[in-house]
Amino acid sequence: MRRAIKRLLGHTIFASRLDALLLRNTAVVVAFHRIQDTVEPDDGLTVSVDLFERHCRFFRRHFRVVPLRAIVEKLERREPLDRELAITFDDGYRDNFERAAPVLERLSLPATFFTVTGWMGTDIVPWWDRERKARHPWMTWDQVRALHRRGFDIGAHTRTHADLGQMGAAEAQREIAGARLDLEREIGRPVDLFAYPYGGANDLTDANRELVKAAGFRCCCSCFGGTNATGSSPFHLQRIPISLWYQSPQQFGFEVASAKSPSAHGEAGRTDRPIGMNGAA
Repeated sequence: MRRAIKRLLGHTIFASRLDALLLRNTAVVVAFHRIQDTVEPDDGLTVSVDLFERHCRFFRRHFRVVPLRAIVEKLERREPLDRELAITFDDGYRDNFERAAPVLERLSLPATFFTVTGWMGTDIVPWWDRERKARHPWMTWDQVRALHRRGFDIGAHTRTHADLGQMGAAEAQREIAGARLDLEREIGRPVDLFAYPYGGANDLTDANRELVKAAGFRCCCSCFGGTNATGSSPFHLQRIPISLWYQSPQQFGFEVASAKSPSAHGEAGRTDRPIGMNGAA
């Protein structure tokens, strides 16, 4: 019932253009993980193709959907934000290429795909999928390159989905700078966008932000929080993870416009680490 009320309120806010006032001088960055035809109710990382398309149509109608780098450039120049929204994806699941990209292209929407470089084209099963006894394939490098050729941005998400908040500087540097080198070798173009694995408040240390800057990146994306205000740092970008928590785009709209978006302590559906985990499983 509460979500139905939020859906109705969200529809009212955006139909009346009240969002123009509530979201003035802000930008929104959303984060998806998997886009699949069917979704288990307790799967916090997957959104159905239908719901994904409904979100995208809502974004296109009510926001200025731009590449993530356009928001980064505005923040670098300290220009006012104006209800921009950037669509991003984490990890590099193959359904991003097979399911999400066709929807984005049909709606003429840009997006950034943050990839775990050591997993592309492999059979690695991360711990959160093993726990669900699930196996979801990764993109191949040919598919990553195809996304880039088709106009999408490719960003780095470390080499092994490492928990940067739990490792020393030398190891973190190998994960951060190494991922950039991997991507640039594979796609043949500079890579300067970075998203933290897990992305919770405890994973984003000031020391590692300095490593991200030193590696030549222009931003750090979290996977928690809400909107980004004019004048904020591109190395403190907040993102809103999209999961089945949002049963409708209008609920998303209400919670963003009313500053009630859930502030997850880590990526949606992936807030816990296995005991003794240090870096990627």
